[in-house]
Amino acid sequence: MKHIVVLTGAGISAESGLKTFRDAGGLWEGHNIMEVASPEGWRKNPALVLDFYNQRRKQLDEVLPNAGHLALKKLEEKYKVTIVTQNVDDLHERAGSSNIIHLHGELKKAQSTLDPKLVYHLNGWEIKSGDKCEKGSQLRPFIVWFGEMVPLLDTAIQIAQTADIFMIIGTSLAVYPAASLIDYVPPHCNIYVIDPNLPYIAKRNNLFLIEKKATEGVVEIVDQLMSGLQ
Repeated sequence: MKHIVVLTGAGISAESGLKTFRDAGGLWEGHNIMEVASPEGWRKNPALVLDFYNQRRKQLDEVLPNAGHLALKKLEEKYKVTIVTQNVDDLHERAGSSNIIHLHGELKKAQSTLDPKLVYHLNGWEIKSGDKCEKGSQLRPFIVWFGEMVPLLDTAIQIAQTADIFMIIGTSLAVYPAASLIDYVPPHCNIYVIDPNLPYIAKRNNLFLIEKKATEGVVEIVDQLMSGLQ
């Protein structure tokens, strides 16, 4: 069974109505991104950071997976599929995909500030000041912030190396180290890049550029892969 590895970014979630991580000015709801997505921001104003991600969770509960998410689930009928996502939402899970790696963390989980190995599923949309882990430390969002290591990067690299088909959906390929995964794909591997604003990628064999949004381009390529046309 062929292995399809999929790298997804903010573009696929945006089509479900989720705001992308930052606007053209580098701000999200008026905040400098480093205020709410860095260890320094957390130390300076944990209440602001908690509220920021609480609002993200609240919004996430109001949206649904889109046709792009659902098409990726359909691929599992014929292929082994691994999704490596830069997104912290759970839309791939809710679409039914069974093998997902979250490089940048998961919005619906909390993490101990004392012991990073202590991670908890959240029942609601809030982490409150005073919510503590079993060792007595404040819980923080389970998010890989700027300046922090990406724990699952090595796993993602190993997976990319096993790809027969590699799909890149809704990402500018500007955020490293996730953007470097394409460098580990085997030479024989077909690469499909799907985005209405295609990122620059050096020409290579078996590279297919689809200048469409995920709800169109992913559905189109998945239909071709399922019918054996690709």
